[in-house]
Amino acid sequence: MLKLFSFLSVAGLSAKALANPACAVCTVAIGASLSIARKLGVKDEVVGVWAGALFAILGYWLMRWFDKKGWHFAHRDGLLMTLSLASIGFVYMGDLNYNPILFLGFLYIDSFLFAFLIGAIGFIGGMKFYEWMKAHNGGHAHFPFEKVVVPVLTVFILSLLFHYYPTFGCIGGL
Repeated sequence: MLKLFSFLSVAGLSAKALANPACAVCTVAIGASLSIARKLGVKDEVVGVWAGALFAILGYWLMRWFDKKGWHFAHRDGLLMTLSLASIGFVYMGDLNYNPILFLGFLYIDSFLFAFLIGAIGFIGGMKFYEWMKAHNGGHAHFPFEKVVVPVLTVFILSLLFHYYPTFGCIGGL
C-alpha cells in the first residue's frame, strides 16, 4: 500500500498541471475517505454527502473529456452530470439496500440517496459560489487554493449538518 501511495504521489507531482474544475488530488481524497469512513462507522448520510461530491466531480471530468473530444450537443452538460450522478444506482445493486422513508409528507427517498443528492448540489453550488466570488474580485481568487477550499468547505459543512442533525430521524414522519 505504501509503495502504491508513493508511486501515485510521484506520478501526480510529475504530471503537467492543467486548468481543471476539480483536481485529481481532491477526487482521490474523497474516494479514499468514503471507504475509510464506512469502516470507522461514520453515518451513511455523511458518507452520502461526500459520495455526491465525488460523483459531481466525475461529472465535471466527463464534461471536460467531451470537450477534449470536441463532442458538443444540446443539453450536453446537464445530461452528462445526470448520467454521472445516476450511476450511484450501481451502489444499490451491491451492498447497500434501498430503504425509502416518507420525507416531507410526499417524497419517498432513501436517507443515503437524499444525502448524496444534497452533497452533489452542495459541491456544485460551492463551485458556482467560487466562480461568483472570483468574478466580483476582478477575476482573481481571494486567497491561494480558494477554488478547492470553497467547494470542499461547503461539503464539509453539509456533512456536519447531517451528522449533528439527522435528517430522517425527526423530519421523516412529517
